[in-house]
Amino acid sequence: MKFIVLIRRRNGNSNHSPMTREDILTILNEVKDPEIPVLSITDMGIVSEIKIESDLSVSVQVTPTFLGCPAFDLIVKQIKEALNQNGINVKEVVMDKNRTWNSNLISDKGRKILQEFGLTPPTRYEKTFEGSELEKVACPQCGSRNTILRSTFGSTLCRSIHYCYSCHQAFEHFKPL
Repeated sequence: MKFIVLIRRRNGNSNHSPMTREDILTILNEVKDPEIPVLSITDMGIVSEIKIESDLSVSVQVTPTFLGCPAFDLIVKQIKEALNQNGINVKEVVMDKNRTWNSNLISDKGRKILQEFGLTPPTRYEKTFEGSELEKVACPQCGSRNTILRSTFGSTLCRSIHYCYSCHQAFEHFKPL
């Protein structure tokens, strides 16, 4: 079922066309992850809930990739700015404390973008991450699995550093979390 509502613009006027959750997601798709600026927060899977309130304002809940994420405040600010620039009255943007982010939430489009960016996307996993997923990951440059793990931590906690023996390139892998 599709929920449609008229959103009251910040200037008090109503938009003449119905605004949906999908419209808001389209706006949020333009908000990029500060650490991986080619990837949107929607493709990253951190937007967990969008509520159109009874006063026609919008509330957004986001799940950081990990607690204490240094980019979280910037992401909240960017969400508010993007919605405000599109005339949407933002009631609140808050951390979703009932949901834990994991790399399975990255969209298929996001995984493709990561690959094109030169960052090996995380493998999807069923139950828990066991660590063996870091061995022999495919090189984003040439696709070879003739690789070795160099460091379990890369430029951020969610990345590991690998080396490809086939194309002789070092690369980062977005770890399954």
